[in-house]
Amino acid sequence: MTANPFDQGGERYAAGRPIYPPKLAFTLEGLVSQHRLAVDVGCGTGQLSVLLAEYFDEVRAFDPSDSQLAHARPHPKVSYAKSPAEALPVASGSANLITAAQAAHWFDRPRFYAEVRRIAAPGAVLALITYNNAEADTEAMKPIGQLYHALDPWWRPEREDVETAYARFDFPFDEIAVKGGAIVHDWRFDEMAAYLESWSALRGARAAGEDALVDGYLDQAREAWGDDAIRVRWPITVRAGFVHTPPKR
Repeated sequence: MTANPFDQGGERYAAGRPIYPPKLAFTLEGLVSQHRLAVDVGCGTGQLSVLLAEYFDEVRAFDPSDSQLAHARPHPKVSYAKSPAEALPVASGSANLITAAQAAHWFDRPRFYAEVRRIAAPGAVLALITYNNAEADTEAMKPIGQLYHALDPWWRPEREDVETAYARFDFPFDEIAVKGGAIVHDWRFDEMAAYLESWSALRGARAAGEDALVDGYLDQAREAWGDDAIRVRWPITVRAGFVHTPPKR
């Protein structure tokens, strides 16, 4: 597995990342006929895990980062554990839904796919979820976009997979068309800034002593944003498919 830049910063990630809409979990649960176990891989702080718990008897959520898990959202039906995506402590043939939200670009996917096939129950579905950069109707997005590109030296190559909505992934499953919808929040700038500070590349730039570069763009964005809340939107892409031969309907 590629080294994960979110090994640290779980608190910042939990506070800054946008929250998935409940409708996403409703869409995902509708892909499967059995709802005993959902497995959320690369769960981070459990944003999707807790939503899935509304529809499954049990959710097992895994992440390789202690920092992420330490700030995971509690839910009585969700159990969190430290594990890489490629070696999941899940019984063979037991998972009805396997998800990876904003995480699959970090995996060794051939090994992950092998694990998915091992743990999948009959009729199980794998869903890879991702969202790209924020969209908003404000001039403040111009310096934010400039900051994004100024961070090119610190973005990992895997970021291109997010930018292309996982389109270049090999996905060797019987694919299902799924409308992912969008994450939508009405945010003031401090909330937007918390999200930007959760970017792995921005944290890398600060660690490299580039505070002046980062803060220059953030100051421009703050001035353009003003004091009011602005609607921010992140389109969601879902690549989903039956792990084994799909059931007859």
